[in-house]
Amino acid sequence: MKKITLSFIATLLVSACAGPNVTRVQPLAESADAPFNSVLVVSLFSSFDMRRYFEKEVVKQLQARGIEAVASTSMMNTKTPVNRDTFLAMVEKLDSDAVLLTQLVDLNTSSKEKDFRAQSTYNVRPTYYYNVWSVELEEYVQPPGLELKHQVTLATQVFSVRSKESVWAIETESTITRDINEQRHGSSLPKEASAIINAMTRDGLLAR
Repeated sequence: MKKITLSFIATLLVSACAGPNVTRVQPLAESADAPFNSVLVVSLFSSFDMRRYFEKEVVKQLQARGIEAVASTSMMNTKTPVNRDTFLAMVEKLDSDAVLLTQLVDLNTSSKEKDFRAQSTYNVRPTYYYNVWSVELEEYVQPPGLELKHQVTLATQVFSVRSKESVWAIETESTITRDINEQRHGSSLPKEASAIINAMTRDGLLAR
């Protein structure tokens, strides 16, 4: 069941959504060696492509703030083991001072029936009488559809390379509503990344 849920997150994160709500789970400790200048960005989803897209967006926003950021997926492929030793080797090679880790922690989905607006077609023709018109109305009503609402919660932690411990953590919760028959459009990835980076900036984790 967990594997199915992790795969499903890939579909959701490429759908448009409102900005995520951010909850601080672990405030930055006074003893933490923040602010950080060099960050390895890691995400743990079952889809390698989704990991790559998400990490790329986070890296882009970190680099826009002058932070040296590298996506873990830029240093691996689909056959590379996703484990502690792999990421420690990346940290050593990059000389990073922090690791930013994001993963799915919760997904709840609800549904409800949705009525569609009728589509109308008018046929207007003149008659033999002055200023009198023949009007035919044709309506097409689609059968009720299904609207899905997803509550997606991602957990993000920052690990200090020096202390090898988690020094800060948040959860971001997004609500994504879509018609089951609609094609995917837009993306929530920039909003998810912005919520994380803004929280890091606000709490003093990033060098200015």
